[in-house]
Amino acid sequence: MTTRPAHVGSLLRAAPPDRLPEVAAEHLRTTLPAVTGMEIFLSDLTMTSLWPVIDPEGAPGGRLEQRVFGSQLPLADAASGQVLLPLTVWGDRLGVLRVELDQPAAPDLVEHLTGPADELAVALRAAEKDTDRYHQVSRRQRLTMAAELQWALLPGRSLGGERFKLAGQLEPAYAMYGDHYDWALTGDRLTLTVLNGHGDGIEAALLTTIAVNAMRNARRSGANIVEQAELASDAVYSRYGGASHVSTLLLEIDLTDGAVEAVDAGSPRALIAHEGDIRTVHLEQQLPLGMFGDGRYETQKFQLEPGDRLLVVSDGVHAATPAGRPEYGTSALLSALRRTRLQPPAEAVGTVMRALRDYHADVEPEDDAVIVCLDWLR
Repeated sequence: MTTRPAHVGSLLRAAPPDRLPEVAAEHLRTTLPAVTGMEIFLSDLTMTSLWPVIDPEGAPGGRLEQRVFGSQLPLADAASGQVLLPLTVWGDRLGVLRVELDQPAAPDLVEHLTGPADELAVALRAAEKDTDRYHQVSRRQRLTMAAELQWALLPGRSLGGERFKLAGQLEPAYAMYGDHYDWALTGDRLTLTVLNGHGDGIEAALLTTIAVNAMRNARRSGANIVEQAELASDAVYSRYGGASHVSTLLLEIDLTDGAVEAVDAGSPRALIAHEGDIRTVHLEQQLPLGMFGDGRYETQKFQLEPGDRLLVVSDGVHAATPAGRPEYGTSALLSALRRTRLQPPAEAVGTVMRALRDYHADVEPEDDAVIVCLDWLR
């Protein structure tokens, strides 16, 4: 009786969290004789480069790996005998899997490798909580303590569904202050939050941690965004007595029709782009969270139409004035947003962030920056 080889998903679930690459490589070599090698490339924190896991001293991902990471489409390179596949979980781009062969890659082999790549991506995402190996690959320098707190708090880098695509980026990656974003998908509701914490360094990170966890606590108890804002405001005020606050924009998007409820508690700003036209979402600002005790908030509403792109930015983006230049949000932000028209959100946030860096030129940013981009597809 012939014993069938174990499914790669079963092998990965049984493997130690730090040995997933080696287990996946051994499985491919055993089940596909044409396979001669494998490497996993993970994105760095700035989403600008890809770094090897199995051979950490090896060369970073090159043009082909970057192409697959950006397009999210598998690629068979006949010249080099390689197959490259995106490693993505629920729209969150982790990196790229490179499989080396001793023969040209046939189309059916590319299709066959898609399943193991997807299983490996899910396993890598789950293993991040139990090993530092993959974090060490993604970090190209040491994080400040504030940045360590902020990265541990983030939900992910991107998220996708049938009706929407979503991505966020936070910089500077290795030395953050108090800016942050959060999101959660439950049924037909997508909750999105962008925060700009008062102060800098670890104190700002601790302030943001209190606010984010208070909102999560309320949200996970079934509270709406008004109750989330009020609980977070009370939590911040009880800790700081009004000396520190968190400017916050909370959005709850109905994924059945694109209706949006918003609580605008401060400085994050929202814009909607549609077929080249860009407009600001005008909301009445209420007091930042934690400024006063017993703070109360109200919702406002706006509507997303099919094909709309919603961009939410912190004041480190829209209010940036490097070397006395006009605010970035006055016109430069609009120009950068227009250049993203044909890009998915995961690429668009990088384009806008790079344009912000160029706007600063040689001037060190005075604040950190958050950009969140949502495409409403339905």
